[in-house]
Amino acid sequence: MSNQLSDRINNVTPSATLEMAAKARELRAEGKDIIGLSLGEPDFNTPDYIKDAAIQAVNDGYNSYTPVDGYMELKDAIITKFKRDNNLNYDRSQLVVSTGAKQALYNVAQVCLNKGDEVILPCPYWVSYSDIVKLADGVPVEVPTSIENDFKMTAEQLAAAITPNTKMLWYSSPCNPSGSIYSKKELRALADVLQKHPQIIVVSDEIYEHINYGVTAHASMAGFDDMYDRTVTVNGVAKAFAMTGWRIGYIGAPAYIARACNKLQGQVTSGANCIAQRAVITALLESPTRIKYMVDEFKERRKLILELLNDIDGFKCNEPEGAFYVFPDVSAYFGKSLNGTLINNASDFAMYILENANVATVTGDAFGNPKCIRISYAASEDEIIEAIERIKKVSII
Repeated sequence: MSNQLSDRINNVTPSATLEMAAKARELRAEGKDIIGLSLGEPDFNTPDYIKDAAIQAVNDGYNSYTPVDGYMELKDAIITKFKRDNNLNYDRSQLVVSTGAKQALYNVAQVCLNKGDEVILPCPYWVSYSDIVKLADGVPVEVPTSIENDFKMTAEQLAAAITPNTKMLWYSSPCNPSGSIYSKKELRALADVLQKHPQIIVVSDEIYEHINYGVTAHASMAGFDDMYDRTVTVNGVAKAFAMTGWRIGYIGAPAYIARACNKLQGQVTSGANCIAQRAVITALLESPTRIKYMVDEFKERRKLILELLNDIDGFKCNEPEGAFYVFPDVSAYFGKSLNGTLINNASDFAMYILENANVATVTGDAFGNPKCIRISYAASEDEIIEAIERIKKVSII
């Protein structure tokens, strides 16, 4: 039988992070000692106070379908969180709780984009942005950045990328994969450009908000009065609260977008998991200081991995201000042969160190930057030391 799949799915690129993780699992099954630094997943356990809230919810009999857009009590906790942490005022009609921030992003793309609408993506961008846009028949417009400007798009670059077809701008801060953070001043400069183009909606992905090492304060595009009514703020609990498997994300948005996302979600997954939602109420209402121990540990690991990588001649690193990734430029290896393997690009290099150093990373191609690889330091110090030592041994130019 011929391929009966839709063109839509045939044109989707598999998630590079999940694909590399699957490859690493295959190699482990073959008996190889693989150190996985490819997934963006904290290696901490979910804090006990959050787990206790989930257990209480089970004991209290929460087991039924949830409202499509989230429990009222969770919405109220999100309202409190937005006001406390971001000085953003949302009401219940502007909030939608989804099965992870990824679904939230997918919902927004589906309800806002028509065929041919362009979405500006500063590169590097999170691996799924481009294909989520394509699944909504949108057109990703990549705006290259470099390590020299800390992987951040300038106002001049944004202005140059806008066309009559531009419908949206998507960015993350702190950024996955670079760890870069847009300052309030930098966001204001972008907002000034956008004032000339009132048709453009901004998606501000703030999932790594709390994993910030204190150099640049977190800022939200919706915090500007003239951008509030055209910004969708995306967040969730996966990263900062070590709750990746709990699958809870949410948006604060103009009410008409929130209503549309609720309408779409009602035909796809309906409401998110009942027990996870009850636990997230506790997670958000407690002070962010309760998760600071994880951030402090990530900061120590960042220092360690940068020291180790900077000791490898072919690696060029900036100092990420947030998240838990480094995004080194490895283009010094391109065109060179390592142990008989010709390295043409970042994908070749990532596969080379997987096969020769038994360390899983992710090629920068997947994030819109073909010169770099992403390395997660959401791993123990011993694993980081061993992984970078292995990479160093097989990466002598």
